[in-house]
Amino acid sequence: MTGEPLIFDDKEKFLENLRRLVREGVPADSIRTITPFAVPEVQEILIRSRSKVRFFALVGAASGTATGFALTILTSLSWPLIVGGKPVVSIPPFLIIAFALTILFGSLSAFLGFLLLSRLPSIRSIRSEEEYGNAFVILIEEGRR
Repeated sequence: MTGEPLIFDDKEKFLENLRRLVREGVPADSIRTITPFAVPEVQEILIRSRSKVRFFALVGAASGTATGFALTILTSLSWPLIVGGKPVVSIPPFLIIAFALTILFGSLSAFLGFLLLSRLPSIRSIRSEEEYGNAFVILIEEGRR
């Protein structure tokens, strides 16, 4: 899955080689770094594409809105309570239920999208198989080059 790791003891050499790899055309998605502490320059060098989790949230929110309106409208049509000549289907009170289900479905689908896209139930993708101590490591995935 990965090639030979590039191991550095110095942060500056690590960053130089990371910049060199990006200049040579290695895609940022195929480069994986392991550092002993947070190095913000890595995020600046490896510019990745935007996350697709937002589409999960959008679809979930839209389905929550549709479900909220469908639930309230169909319920009031199935069991109409005609009071004082008011309409059976009145949108303003139904907005509260639609809004609540929009937030609920949107947040749950965004969370599920996050789990699916990050392959999170797999511990192997989170934890490194080898320990490198205080070294800075660059791993290049062979299949994505």
